[in-house]
Amino acid sequence: MSAPPPLQIREANAHLAAVHRHVAELEARLDAAERTVRAQAERLARHDQQLRAALDELGRAKDCEIAALQEQLLTSEATVHSLQAAVRQRDELIGQLQPRAELLQDICRRRPPLAGLLAALAEAERLGPLPTRDPSHPLPGGPSPRLANSTGEEEDRDRLQPAVFGTTV
Repeated sequence: MSAPPPLQIREANAHLAAVHRHVAELEARLDAAERTVRAQAERLARHDQQLRAALDELGRAKDCEIAALQEQLLTSEATVHSLQAAVRQRDELIGQLQPRAELLQDICRRRPPLAGLLAALAEAERLGPLPTRDPSHPLPGGPSPRLANSTGEEEDRDRLQPAVFGTTV
């Protein structure tokens, strides 16, 4: 076998050098790509860890808020029950006071005539009793003499109880 010509050797050496450069370039790109992938993986892992921590924190905050809202709901329900009981008590009290209120309204409606009656009674009381008179001589326009069928007991009662006006209000 004979030795290849020098031109062919130079071309083969140049080809080998080009292949070697291309391999070195590919290895450098591969290293850079591996570093990039590792860096991205580390960033993704940190980001995933941060997201998990944030999600855990949100879960804890949600649980705390739910517990607070449940406690507030229980308090509100107790307040509602208490207010309902108070309303029932007030309704019962209103039911008890309603007849009295109607009575007071009736009294207020009747007050002016009662005031007039009381004033008339006071005037009668101020005038005092009539002077004693002889029953056989009636006053004009006054009561008539005793009727024939009268027993006389009424006359005794009239003498025992003189006509005196008074107020007891």
